[in-house]
Amino acid sequence: MSTVEFSQSNVRVDAALIAKDLGLAPEHVLNATRAGRLTAVVEQGIAEDAGRMRLTFYHRHRCLRLIVDESGQVLERSAMRLRPRKRRNYNARDGSG
Repeated sequence: MSTVEFSQSNVRVDAALIAKDLGLAPEHVLNATRAGRLTAVVEQGIAEDAGRMRLTFYHRHRCLRLIVDESGQVLERSAMRLRPRKRRNYNARDGSG
């Protein structure tokens, strides 16, 4: 499967389509998803983007975004490295951050 498949409320993506850009081997995608280390956001296009979907995948400090048409063909693909978030120190006694 080199495209994205849709069925009712599900979106199915071949692991090989996203693995490399996220720094994973295809055989590790499912385990990373189940463990919550790989997450995804699916957005349905409206107005001039009707018939398209934006699929965004996050793994560690990497992000992959796919724009696909209603047949599941990838129209646009972009990958980027995200800056790590700084953790805030929280002082429980005085409520300061």
